[in-house]
Amino acid sequence: MGSINQPGKGLLQEQLGCKITPDRGRRRSFDRLRSISLTIHPGSWYYSPAKKPALGWDLFFYSQENLISANEFRVNEGIRVPEVRLIGPNGENIGVVSMKQALQIARDAEMDVVEVSPNAAPPVCRVMDFGKFIYERAKKEREAKKAQTKIEVKEIRLRPKTNEAHRGFKVDDARRWLLAGNKVRVTIKFRGREMDYPEIALEDLKEIAAALADVSTVEQSPQMEGRTMLVLLGPLKSAVKKKEKTEQAPAEKEAEA
Repeated sequence: MGSINQPGKGLLQEQLGCKITPDRGRRRSFDRLRSISLTIHPGSWYYSPAKKPALGWDLFFYSQENLISANEFRVNEGIRVPEVRLIGPNGENIGVVSMKQALQIARDAEMDVVEVSPNAAPPVCRVMDFGKFIYERAKKEREAKKAQTKIEVKEIRLRPKTNEAHRGFKVDDARRWLLAGNKVRVTIKFRGREMDYPEIALEDLKEIAAALADVSTVEQSPQMEGRTMLVLLGPLKSAVKKKEKTEQAPAEKEAEA
């Protein structure tokens, strides 16, 4: 490491924004030159403050915060507005009142003031039991999830050369799935020169659809997809309900006994 002359030293200090001082430590036999220590002052390049995010990111975070706050309910003292349009505990329209008066009405009824429409001018609030409201809302959401039925799409795969016995087993499986409320996709895959005789597979699919006509409806007519011909069958609602009733009858008899 070479020595730094005075002009070069000043230029380096100016570029780095720091002070260069010689190190007065012990010399070693293999190093006849003085080492240099850097004294870095606050405010230089090393201590540069973090940059603020770009304008696009500012808008993104701001919109995210707005979405989160819009999903929350403001209750009682959390409603920081001078006046509100108040709906009473029995659904009557009280009108525009001060926030202090609204809180007093809620206390007299032993209830809460809940902001139901924050974007109105003035905001619309209602006097209600907030704990009961949250409980009933969660209960309705749970019931709605239970009411949702997940329909699965089952599949049976055949070949143009599939014999009658094997096809019969597959049709029985499809009937069981349809009665359980699931959809069934019937596919027939071609190999080699079997592609020259699509009418054989079409006839097989028509026969399967006819055999399951009492428990299903054809949702997608037979069509070719590459080397596969398929048909989609959906469950017949009347057949599914009939099966559910027959299963519930023995259970009710056992319960009565």
